[in-house]
Amino acid sequence: MVATVFIDGEAGTTGLGIRERLDALPGFAVRSIDPDRRKDPQARKEMMASVDAVVLCLPDDAAKESAALAASLGDRAPRVLDASTAHRVAEGWAYGFAEMTPGQSDAIRNSRCVANPGCYPTGAIALVRPLVDAGLLPADFPVTVNAVSGYSGGGKAMIEAYESGSAPVFELYGLGLEHKHVPELQRYGALTRRPIFVPSVGNFRQGMLVSVPLHLDTLPGRPSPADLEVVLAARFEGSAFVSVVPASDPSVKGGKLEPELLNDTNRLELRVYGNAARGHAVLVARLDNLGKGASGAAVQNLELMLGMA
Repeated sequence: MVATVFIDGEAGTTGLGIRERLDALPGFAVRSIDPDRRKDPQARKEMMASVDAVVLCLPDDAAKESAALAASLGDRAPRVLDASTAHRVAEGWAYGFAEMTPGQSDAIRNSRCVANPGCYPTGAIALVRPLVDAGLLPADFPVTVNAVSGYSGGGKAMIEAYESGSAPVFELYGLGLEHKHVPELQRYGALTRRPIFVPSVGNFRQGMLVSVPLHLDTLPGRPSPADLEVVLAARFEGSAFVSVVPASDPSVKGGKLEPELLNDTNRLELRVYGNAARGHAVLVARLDNLGKGASGAAVQNLELMLGMA
C-alpha cells in the first residue's frame, strides 16, 4: 500500500526537507498542485480529498485556513500534520513529539490532526519533562532555556542575510521575551511557571544546541548530576532517535560541544554536564533544527499517523 501525501507549502525550507525525505522512503507518494493553482482554494480542496495526509508548511494564519479547508471535507478529510505554530497548543491536536511521554506515539497514531513541534521546544521539553514527571524538578521552578540555532530556521529574510554575508556572526533575538515557542515549551514541559527562553542564531546553516542551567541545591532532595542523567536515560531507553550520552563519554567531560554533528539526521542527543562540588548542572540537547526539529520529525509523525511505524 502506498500512502499519498500533499504538502501545502512545499516550496519552503521545511516543505522541501519533508519532500526530500519522503521521496527517499518506500511506501510514500507525494502529490503536488500545478504551481499556477497552488493558491486556489478549490484546487487545494480537491487535492486534499484525494490524499491520505496533508502537511501544512505555511505561516500560522494560512495554516489555520488550510486546516479548516481540510476539516470541511468531513468523512473525506485526510489526516493533517501542521508544521506551523498555529495548532501546537490547540485543543483536539496531538503534539507530535513521539518520545515525550510513554503514550505519546499512540496519541499521534490515533489523532486525525497532529501539530509538529518547534525545534527549540523539542530539545527543551526532552530535557525538562522527564525531570518534572520524576519530581526532581518542580513544575513551578523558574526554568531558563538558552539555545543557539543555525540560520536556516529563521525564514527567508534571515537565510538571505546570512548567505549574502550581511548578517552578524552571532545574535540574540526574541528579547521581548514573547517568543512563539514558549507556550508549547511550558505546556509540554509540564511547567506551571512560564520559562524564560533566550534564543540565538549563529553563522552556520543548520544544527542546534539547547541548554538548561540548574542550581542543584534549589531542587527537592538536592539531586546530583548523575541523578538527573539516570532519569533522562530511563525515559528514553530503547528510543530509535533520542539518546542520552552518559557523563563517562569523552564528549561530555571535554567541556565543549558543537551544534552541527547531527545535521541531516532525525537524532536528538541529551547530555548532563555537572559539577557536583559546586552543585551546578547544565542540561544540553543537540539536534538538527531541520531534522528532528522540523522535517525529520514530520516524516516520523507521518509514519505513525499512516500506520507505517
